[in-house]
Amino acid sequence: MRQAYNLHCYIDDSTLIENAGNYVAQIIQKRWTPSPVLVLCGPGGNGGEGFVVAKRLAKSGWPVRVAVLIARESTVAHLTELWDGPVEALTPAALKDAVLVIDAIFGTGLNRPLGGQAALTLACAAERKMTIIAVDVPSGMYSDTGASEGAVPCSLTVACFHKKPGHLLQPGRSLCGELLVDSSETSVTQSAQFIPDTFENGPTLWVDRLPMLQTVGNKYTRGHALIWGGWPATGAARMAAMGASRIGAGLTTIAVPEVALQVYAAALTSVMVSPVARPEDFGRLLADARYTGLIIGPGAGVGPETRAYVLAILRTGRATVLDADALSCFKDDPLTLFNAIVGPCVLTPHEGEFKRLFEGLLDMKGDKLTRARAAAHTSGCTIVLKGSDTVIAAPDGDAIINANAPPTLATAGAGDVLAGIVVGLLAQGMAPFYAAAAAVWLHGAAASSYGLGLIAEDLPGLLPKELQKLQKIWNHNY
Repeated sequence: MRQAYNLHCYIDDSTLIENAGNYVAQIIQKRWTPSPVLVLCGPGGNGGEGFVVAKRLAKSGWPVRVAVLIARESTVAHLTELWDGPVEALTPAALKDAVLVIDAIFGTGLNRPLGGQAALTLACAAERKMTIIAVDVPSGMYSDTGASEGAVPCSLTVACFHKKPGHLLQPGRSLCGELLVDSSETSVTQSAQFIPDTFENGPTLWVDRLPMLQTVGNKYTRGHALIWGGWPATGAARMAAMGASRIGAGLTTIAVPEVALQVYAAALTSVMVSPVARPEDFGRLLADARYTGLIIGPGAGVGPETRAYVLAILRTGRATVLDADALSCFKDDPLTLFNAIVGPCVLTPHEGEFKRLFEGLLDMKGDKLTRARAAAHTSGCTIVLKGSDTVIAAPDGDAIINANAPPTLATAGAGDVLAGIVVGLLAQGMAPFYAAAAAVWLHGAAASSYGLGLIAEDLPGLLPKELQKLQKIWNHNY
């Protein structure tokens, strides 16, 4: 896995502190004209970066004041040398006359709730709607989880080295405001010392694995997706089918209860519809090895019939996506589901479905990244824990955080399209972890390209343009 998206690194060297502080100061000078600045400094490395910011801005003629959380003589000696000007106590009173507030109180090492004068001062600055710039992370935000223990929203966060998981996971992502990352040579050198297992989603991770078109290919070599279509809720399966088709599956078939045949057939043209009058009919479909990707869940309904069909699909050992109702059917007996999984499988729960399936097996109070990893390990599947900060986790512990999903995706049916995109990629032979990551990213990119007014039916038709962009990247690489 590529290391370009490493999200774990730490600062503990005075040279790195100096470089990081200088970078923050450069960004401020580019973004704002000289204005009264208050730099809030804590006792550790983050505070040291704040001292450097103050020194750099003051040398450039900016009016700068520094407020420290503890007495100067209690600060680590080499940090106090970074600022030779006066300091004052870090209290709400220090905010007087400031236009820009630099939050350099606590960085990545925070492991307790923000309290005391630090919490009061930042809360006061937020209440006054002052412009707050965070150094590395907003104080009170945990860099490894994005959880907040007193952090306030910032206008800008300038991260040192590389992004941390908390920059991408909610609520941290929202608290950071705009995020800039130091990509200097020192930063890259420092991060190269770490072997990552957590990545930010993006084409660099999986574009070389996408099933691109080949001149010698045909519709059969591009895979055949089989979708179980529910009744009377028919829209979900149809949207999943369109997602599978648009992402490149050569053929797509929906297996539907016989009573629903006319509804599906009238609404679909390129997607085939196969009626199922008895369970044996579905068994005959599954016996056909030409189906290379299977999905059940969208609109399937929660009940014994769906449960039986899920187990029948899993017995084939072929690449499978389980979504929505297919997961909720096993809320009282999840181990039966997990024990039945013998082939490549992707589970795509939202938080409610995740809780129903894994409650009692995992610590539901854990952060999203930890929970998704634990679920992948427990189930033996790739987990797509959906949300504005979707986490894709593999059973081996690797995880990808997605950050390109716009709020317009909070619309009925969007998840069904996503599940269809995943199965469409699986049907073409893509590995589950990368298929899930690519699907989630393409889903977000397509929605972003549309803008306001998006509904789920729009999403499949937006995929071709995003695929064309990726084709250019693929062609350039190969």
